[in-house]
Amino acid sequence: MQFQQLRYFVAVAETRHFTRAAERMHVAQPSLSQQIRALERELGTDLFSRARGNITLTDAGQTLLPLARRILADTDTARQEVAEVAQLRRGRVRLGATPSLCTGLLPDVLRAFHDLHPGIRLLINEGGSHDLVRHLARGALDLALIALPLPSPAPALSAVPLLREDLVVVSAPQVPAPGGGATPLEISALAGERLVMFRHGYDLRELTVTACRAAGFEPDFAVEGGELDAVLGFVRAGLGVAVVPHMVATRAGHGLRVTPLAEPGLHRTIALAHRSDVAPPRAARELQRMLLATEFTPVRRG
Repeated sequence: MQFQQLRYFVAVAETRHFTRAAERMHVAQPSLSQQIRALERELGTDLFSRARGNITLTDAGQTLLPLARRILADTDTARQEVAEVAQLRRGRVRLGATPSLCTGLLPDVLRAFHDLHPGIRLLINEGGSHDLVRHLARGALDLALIALPLPSPAPALSAVPLLREDLVVVSAPQVPAPGGGATPLEISALAGERLVMFRHGYDLRELTVTACRAAGFEPDFAVEGGELDAVLGFVRAGLGVAVVPHMVATRAGHGLRVTPLAEPGLHRTIALAHRSDVAPPRAARELQRMLLATEFTPVRRG
């Protein structure tokens, strides 16, 4: 079994098409097909069902896919670790973070890291916490800043709490203040408001919906399904209110009214996570050290 055969297998499994997989791997389609057949001969079973050109994974293929992804991720990590030279003069860090953390927390830390290690490439993946956990588990990220708790069932990850951040309500100044202008605002006051809601997979969506239901009402969505910038834009346009991290509200610029929530309020705990079965590459460990040593504002340590 060769690593290249596993790469071809994963490409076909993800595209469900031999020609598109060959294009992704920059190889001739007959060569790719030949390598897949050689892999199937070695394993003694078909990995794909090819009925009438419809490519699907067999049971054996379904079993091999997560193992192949892990093997390739571990191989890539080993290659990257060996390729790094003394004093971190080259290498890369694949970091995942939610959009709010990318805009509010990371810029200053990444600038400090880049100043110390200009040869290290920083590859950033924005997404919801659940998406980032999946990317970590399959080896597509070295580190990720995610909201706790981990989804259940949790993959084999190590997560160190980094900070606790308060959530606030943002609204457009040209519309009536939420809750009749009360500040701080009770969660129950949102029962009379239309909400601008993030897409599924965002921890902020789950936090807000859970808090509303705990207060005895089902939230009313004016708009849902957006990313962070879209949510803020819809709020500025007066479509509704949104619950966002305090750091996002303070860095979002003019055009938003910010209303704190009454105690105990809402907050989220941000953790720095990596796979527990594989040590992050050296460059990622250095960024990890810097993040853990940083005091963040305007959030507070949890």
